Amino acid sequence: MARISIITPSLNQGRFIEQTIQTVLSQETAGRELEYLVVDGGSQDETLQVLGRFGDRLRWISEPDRGQADAVNKGLRTTSGDVIGWLNSDDVYYAGAVRAACDFLDAHPSVDVVYGDAQTIDDRGIAIGPYPTETFDPRRLEETCYLCQPAVFFRRSVVQRFGVLDERLHFVLDYEYWLRLAQGGATFARIPQVLAGWRLYPGIKSFAGRMSMHTEVNEMMLERLGHVPDRWIYNYAHAWLEPTRIDPTMHVRFAVALTVLSLWASWRWNRSIPRTMRDTTLVWLKDAIKHLGDSLRSQARSRLR
Repeated sequence: MARISIITPSLNQGRFIEQTIQTVLSQETAGRELEYLVVDGGSQDETLQVLGRFGDRLRWISEPDRGQADAVNKGLRTTSGDVIGWLNSDDVYYAGAVRAACDFLDAHPSVDVVYGDAQTIDDRGIAIGPYPTETFDPRRLEETCYLCQPAVFFRRSVVQRFGVLDERLHFVLDYEYWLRLAQGGATFARIPQVLAGWRLYPGIKSFAGRMSMHTEVNEMMLERLGHVPDRWIYNYAHAWLEPTRIDPTMHVRFAVALTVLSLWASWRWNRSIPRTMRDTTLVWLKDAIKHLGDSLRSQARSRLR
């Protein structure tokens, strides 16, 4: 039977990592050997004390690294399982996740990557709602990352064929990897089971560095695809406007700002403004002007009463 390796990169996640570890060690593997490695980046909180309490039930190292991708890559290079799972130190597996992934891969030898559904959870581990997972479509993957990273498992042969994570990336390292695999012809399959919980809370790095994340995804898209899809240009513009005082209910002002930012971002990364974007932003402006006109007419009727 296949050996399964689980890798957990960690840095100063002492408040969550014990729960993460427990969800790995409690997995039922149906006779498969479970190899569990925690790669810590030199935590200064209680992480090392937590790790020490598990004795030989897991293996761990703690040393400075160059970021999350470097930590995961250390795990990829030093583990030996036929199947690999990557679970961050603030995420969790649900019961049966590892067995479901391994059973599927055993039954479908042509599949390289298997993924399931996931729940978004808060800092207390309470489910907020489902992660927006979709059936695999490589073109759709260019528009949105619908694979929830902790709910993904892949064969060791994937690493041998496509290499390890891109250590230049700090926010979209998983997304770039899924795109790279899809472009290279890897076979993905989805199983209809909730496998993991992805933790979403104010301290998460994608919240703290929102604009950096959107800049990184656009740079990555440009390198990987040769262009940045319209959807990611719009996401960048929305992220830029979020901390401003431009209220989305101020329709015309917001539509103008969103249009200008989208066109500028498209020119910045793509050196072009596609017809689809011109048409879309024109609709925004028309809708905003119509809404303003309707509002002014409604106010005028109210004054005449």
